Amino acid sequence: MSAEPKPSPARDKFHERMHSSHMYGLWELASQMTPNPQPKAIAYMWPWSELEPIIKASGEMVPVGEERRALQLFNPGLGGRWATTNNLIAAVQLLLPGEVARAHRHTPTAIRLIIEGSGAYTAVDGERVYMEPGDLILTPSWSWHDHGNETDKPIIWMDGLDIPLIASLDAMFFQFYSQAQVPTTRPANASKQLHGHTHLTPTWVKEKPRASPLLLYSWQQTREALDTLRAQEGSPHDGICLEYQHPQTGGPVMPTMSCKVQMLRPGERTRAHRHTGSAVYHIVQGEGETIIDGQRFSWNKGSIIAQPSWAVHEHANTSTKEDAVLFSINDTPVLESLGLYYEEEFTEGGGRQQVTSTFSSHP
Repeated sequence: MSAEPKPSPARDKFHERMHSSHMYGLWELASQMTPNPQPKAIAYMWPWSELEPIIKASGEMVPVGEERRALQLFNPGLGGRWATTNNLIAAVQLLLPGEVARAHRHTPTAIRLIIEGSGAYTAVDGERVYMEPGDLILTPSWSWHDHGNETDKPIIWMDGLDIPLIASLDAMFFQFYSQAQVPTTRPANASKQLHGHTHLTPTWVKEKPRASPLLLYSWQQTREALDTLRAQEGSPHDGICLEYQHPQTGGPVMPTMSCKVQMLRPGERTRAHRHTGSAVYHIVQGEGETIIDGQRFSWNKGSIIAQPSWAVHEHANTSTKEDAVLFSINDTPVLESLGLYYEEEFTEGGGRQQVTSTFSSHP
């Protein structure tokens, strides 16, 4: 190891000259090349007992105007940045009876996970996709979309978008539609009729968009899949965990965002592991706990949890009778496409072992 250079007036003057020209020496920046990820985002939970009254109060206090009535979940570790994790934003949105959220489009991709209410819709490029609790609805990048509630009851859903990632790439575009709603040009739920058949895909459709052409992943079908796999061993880290797939490619539903659903059977506790890439969890049903970097979060239905990249985490269903089901969004597709996904398991006694990696070797 080389010794620290002794300070001298000449060296100080050299550094001042270098900095005034907007240059820095690598020797000044070497500490930023950390041996492992050190995210600024922190693990954090928004319990449903805190979310629900604020969401419902927003219906009285905030009208739906140019923008949606969507409460954005800011990670306390990111200094006021519009982000729930480094690459993802989660929000909770309320639409009251008779309301329409004006049509617009943007380059960030979006998903909706329906929490409460039934019969309202998201219209994507002229196709109305009707909502039921637990449904996953997609809005691909640069798709015209609006929301409408023609029922007599409010509807609440979780939004998930890759806004922080798109902003960091300086690729943010946004545009309002010329009217409040995009004219209907396709039958309701047309994408599900065409692409929603497990392991079967129409041969006459040759286009393979990067985002899934299936806009609606119904909760009924998801729940049936989880129940069918109940007797399987599952993942030691995630229980019975399923990824929503692009029906034509078998890949993630969005090029920048993956969606998963996992079931923890009564009393089930997963093994601790960590990986590059962040996630946001929404508790669909049940009660339990998630431990992230030693911090325990006790959750129940409706709670939302932010999990930073490279954080050691494990989940547990604390009920001995009922299942727990967690839905999550994550930025894994970005890491995998860049060859930067790495995962390792923590064994009893604190040992670590590689689980999977897209690195050619561990850095």
